[in-house]
Amino acid sequence: MMIKVRHILVEQEYEARDIIKKMSEGKSFEDLAMSFSKCPSSKRGGDLGEFGKGRMVQSFEEAAFALGINEVSPPVRTQFGYHLIQRYA
Repeated sequence: MMIKVRHILVEQEYEARDIIKKMSEGKSFEDLAMSFSKCPSSKRGGDLGEFGKGRMVQSFEEAAFALGINEVSPPVRTQFGYHLIQRYA
């Protein structure tokens, strides 16, 4: 099974929570990724493209595969920082 996700990577959990608040106020995931994500994917609105199991860090992968289409995860901690993950396909 392959899925497609976008993500926003920040250093602190409070930053991720602030971004969730901005989404609840109507800001788009892609715009927030371009503004706040520390990942090079930020230039593409956080788009990581398509991947299958075994390709990402375990906690990231588990959260991504648990999401429904267009659902956004709570902050997910990895060795890289805190991620907000949006599955889009």
